[in-house]
Amino acid sequence: MKLYGVEWSIKSKPKLDPNFIPMEQFTRGFLKTAKQPLAIAIEREDECVSVYDTFIHGTPDMQQADFFYVERLVKFLLWARGGFCVTICGNQEVYNHIKSVYSLDGPRAFDAKTMSDVYESPFSVRHLPYEQKPAEKESSKPLGGHMDGCRIGFDAGGSDRKVSAVMDGEVLYSEEVVWSPKTTSDPDYHFNEIVTAMKTAASKLPRVDAIGISSAGIYVNNRTMLASLFLKVPKDLFDKKVKNIYERACREIGDVPFTVANDGDVTALAGAMELNDTGVLGIAMGTSEAVGYVDLKGNVTGWLNELAFAPVDAHPEAMEDEWSGDIGCGVKYFSQDGVVKLAPKAGISLSEKLTQAEKLKEVQKLAEQDMEPALSIYDSIGCYLGHTIPYYARFYKIKHLLLLGRVTSGKGGERMLARCRSVLEEEYPELSINIVLPDEKSRRVGQSVAAAGLPAIK
Repeated sequence: MKLYGVEWSIKSKPKLDPNFIPMEQFTRGFLKTAKQPLAIAIEREDECVSVYDTFIHGTPDMQQADFFYVERLVKFLLWARGGFCVTICGNQEVYNHIKSVYSLDGPRAFDAKTMSDVYESPFSVRHLPYEQKPAEKESSKPLGGHMDGCRIGFDAGGSDRKVSAVMDGEVLYSEEVVWSPKTTSDPDYHFNEIVTAMKTAASKLPRVDAIGISSAGIYVNNRTMLASLFLKVPKDLFDKKVKNIYERACREIGDVPFTVANDGDVTALAGAMELNDTGVLGIAMGTSEAVGYVDLKGNVTGWLNELAFAPVDAHPEAMEDEWSGDIGCGVKYFSQDGVVKLAPKAGISLSEKLTQAEKLKEVQKLAEQDMEPALSIYDSIGCYLGHTIPYYARFYKIKHLLLLGRVTSGKGGERMLARCRSVLEEEYPELSINIVLPDEKSRRVGQSVAAAGLPAIK
């Protein structure tokens, strides 16, 4: 099969989505004939720079393929690493294309504007000769693992909030409470819910020495820069009440150390603690796809790891993500949206009156009854995952892959995992990654407990 003149092939196709083109297989086909060196450098806060070296063709007959390949790479790197300045080191035509696509009036305006907002710097695309590519400057640091004293761990999910009271490593209390952050425009609702959870945990402790927070979204220096939890909050109220919402909430409890971390990083941190090892990529499949990474040194990297927006499917007619306007991105493959997307193809009719979470529950009920149409959905998601893990491994050094989230629960999750492993064995036997599906309890409250250990007590 060919796409933009690039030959690719796969043995294992998702039964319910036979048009799926894994980015990994397209990349392998592309690089077989690409010889011209090119580097992509992305700068983020504190002058950190990520540099990714690759090759393109640099010939007129393969220009469309070059443009597509590099644009998808830039997209992946922006959401995996994060940054406000992209430098294309090499081919001038490729630079011109990327600069146009990632302009504020181009097709990737969402990405350019979001990165500008996150890093509070104008977004730009620059050019350098390949020989002048910048030096890489990364900054990883230890995070969490502190279990001394009396701690609160708060985990803000899209459909429920979890909190734990932990004293000297022992969990004294945990609770899960349903809430509706993504559909509420009043930030006072969010604030009051967060404070209520923290006060509940505080009431179970003799004192509070530190507070750790795991929250979906992008956080820089404990400030909320982008989060679907606050999707409906108007921008003026977001800037006024949401950017510092966790600091304000913690101050209601006391003047104690606090740390806010992306829920994906806390997922990976919880996995590293459980496995007593490093090199952990955590993927939580729930309302969206939350990803975190603990590197080979056991540190977090400061990268965004927002792979919900990163491409996994190269098909030109892949499903669109409504928020970003892009197609083929992880959120439509590794979240409840992925399950709902495949349900009609499996012959399962779901009422439009149901929320996405309720639709997921309906499919899960059928899966628990061993209904093959429902299980075939998880089989297809497992196939997606088996083809995507090798692509993620191009950007992350992975020893362990930790799978969490509501989508991974029950018999459906087991079917997904089995198919994922079979795809890896059949098509990517050279890849050695330990895939872990924790027990149900760990998947539910493990993050709030791990979050409790984020800050050090001064």
